[in-house]
Amino acid sequence: MTQLINALGGFWNASATRHAPIEDVQGIFSGSLVAALGLYVLASAGLLTGSTAGVAFLLHYAFGVNFGLAFFLLNLPFFWLSWKRLGMAFTIKTFIAIGLTSVLSDVQSRFFSISSIHPAWAALLGGLLLGFGVLALYRHRASLGGVGILGVYLQERFGIRAGLVQLAIDLCVLAAAFLVTTPPVVFYSVLGAVVLNLFVAINHRADRYIAL
Repeated sequence: MTQLINALGGFWNASATRHAPIEDVQGIFSGSLVAALGLYVLASAGLLTGSTAGVAFLLHYAFGVNFGLAFFLLNLPFFWLSWKRLGMAFTIKTFIAIGLTSVLSDVQSRFFSISSIHPAWAALLGGLLLGFGVLALYRHRASLGGVGILGVYLQERFGIRAGLVQLAIDLCVLAAAFLVTTPPVVFYSVLGAVVLNLFVAINHRADRYIAL
């Protein structure tokens, strides 16, 4: 086992605090793939989530807009904030992650389909998968953009806590869902959003994992 680890030393960075480029590549791809799978599970039950993905779901359910395209376009205005506040590297990685997630969300149905799933299970599974994907991206200094970037900006500019901004916008998105779907679907969508945010809040801690 030690020999195998040593053999991989030329490809994988041995440092615990800095990722090698190949580690960033696999981390961003894996995170985007898992996040796209989570979105697909939610969509299979007609559920939504928060942030820009939730708005993309609203547009998809209400007007038949392509989800992947809507998700990508909705995130474009936030890249300027990301560039100014979070730096070039974070912005480029986030742009790639959002592009990958958008494409993968659309093509997954060509490889497999979910014919039936209970909305409660879809909320739990979809929320957890999204949480794993977001966590992987965070640990490689990337994100799924959107409201998270806006929250950081408002916190730095006006002192409004980023978490409260995220919560307020998510509640608005889920409240708007009443216009395009039924109360039970909104309930299960809220459940999925709670699962996602709790998973990230519990597992994403700088004192446990610090990566550059």
